Amino acid sequence: MGAGTMWRTIQCCLTFALLLMVVLADHHEGHDHEKHSSDHHHHLHHDKDEPHPSHSGIDESCHKLSSHNADFAFTLYSKLNSQADAKGKNIFFSPLSISMALSMLAVGAKGETHSQIFSTLGYSSLTEDQVNEAYEHLMHMLDHSKEAMLLETGGGLAVREGFKPVDKFLKDLQHFYHGEAFTVDFSKPEVAVEEVNKFIAKKTKDTITDMVKSLDADTIMVLINYIYFRGKWEKPFEVEHTHKADFHVDENTKVSVDMMKRTGRYEFFHDWDNFFSVIMLPYKGNTSMMIVLPNEGKMEEVEKKLSKEVLKSWHDKLTRSSVDLFMPKFSISASSCLGEILKELGMVDAFSDKADFSGMSEETKLRASKVLHQAVLKVDEKGTEASAATTIEILPMSLPNSMNLNRPFLVFIVEDSTKSILFIGKINNPAEQ
Repeated sequence: MGAGTMWRTIQCCLTFALLLMVVLADHHEGHDHEKHSSDHHHHLHHDKDEPHPSHSGIDESCHKLSSHNADFAFTLYSKLNSQADAKGKNIFFSPLSISMALSMLAVGAKGETHSQIFSTLGYSSLTEDQVNEAYEHLMHMLDHSKEAMLLETGGGLAVREGFKPVDKFLKDLQHFYHGEAFTVDFSKPEVAVEEVNKFIAKKTKDTITDMVKSLDADTIMVLINYIYFRGKWEKPFEVEHTHKADFHVDENTKVSVDMMKRTGRYEFFHDWDNFFSVIMLPYKGNTSMMIVLPNEGKMEEVEKKLSKEVLKSWHDKLTRSSVDLFMPKFSISASSCLGEILKELGMVDAFSDKADFSGMSEETKLRASKVLHQAVLKVDEKGTEASAATTIEILPMSLPNSMNLNRPFLVFIVEDSTKSILFIGKINNPAEQ
C-alpha cells in the first residue's frame, strides 16, 4: 500500500439551503414554529443545567468575526466568478456557512495546518478560543432572531463505524457549533452516501436532498455545516400583478420569466456616476435582501468594486423613496467544489500528506479530500401570514423611481443584528434551475 493510500480522508461537506418561499398561515407554519420551540430547549451552546448565556458582550464577540468574514466572502465571490465555467452562470453561496465549516475543521487541526486555515479565513489575529466563542455567540444571536423568520444553523459529523474521534473535538463541535455526531458504515459507499444525504435533507427541510454524489470507502469522517433560511417579505408582492416578461441574460439571449411587480416605499438609491441602482427589500425580523442592478454592460465594473467598505457606503447612501419594483420569481441551485480555491488562498496542508488533524484523531493520520458546497434560493410573491396583515402605504404624488430586474443583478442577504452576510449571489439567468 502506497503512502498516499495510508492516509485516511476526511471529507468536508458544506451544505446550505435558502428558502425564500413563505407559507400562508396554516398548519405548516404552525408546525415549523412548534418544532423550533421544542428544539429550542436543547441548544448546544449551554448545558441544560447552566444559565442561558447573557447577551452582554455577545455583540462585541459576534462582531469580532463579521469584518473578517465579509472580506473572506468577497474574496470567495471573486474566485468563484473568475472560474472558467462561471461566465453566464448563476452564482449563489453562503459565506457565513463556509467560514463556520472551516472553523469547525480548525477545531481538529494543529500546527501549520491550523495556521493556514485561520490565515485563509482572516483570523490570524484571533485565538482558537476567541473564534469558537464568537461562533457560539453568533449562533445564539441567530437562534434568537427567529420570531419572524426561520433560520437554522448547525453542524454534523458522520463518523466511520468503529472510529473514535478525540473526545475534546466532539465536545467542542457540539458546544460551539451545535455539531451532531452520528456513525456511518463508509465501507459501503452507497449506503454512506444515502445516510449523509438523509442528514442534510432533514436539516435543510428537504431542500437539498442529494448533495453528496459519492464517497470513498476509506472515508473516516464527513464534516457537515448547514444554514437554512426562510424569510417573509415585510412587504409582499400582489400575486395578481405578476406577469410574463423577458429577462435579458445577455445582449443575444432572453428568457421568459414570471415578473412580480410592487409599488412601495423602499430604501433606494441610483448612482448616476457609476451606472447602477441599489434597493433594500426587508424581511420580517432582522434580515434584508440588498439588490444591486448594474446598467446594461456594467456588471463587471460593479463586481470589481465589491468589498465590505463599498457595501457599507451603498447602504449609507440609501434614502426612503417611492419605487416601481419589477422582480422575477425564480428558484436556483448553485454547487461548487471549493478545494482548489482554498488551496489558492493558502490552505494547502489540509489537503496534503502534511496535514495535521491530530486534534480529531491521535492514532489515524487524516487529510481533507473534498470541500463541497451547495446553496438553494427561491423567491416568490408571498411574504406575510395573512392578507389581513398587509399594510397600506401612503405614497407621495411625485412619480416613483423604477427598478426593473430584467437583466443580471447581485443579491446580498444580510442579518442585521450580527452584521453577518448570510448569502451572496449573482442572478444571471433566473430561468435556470
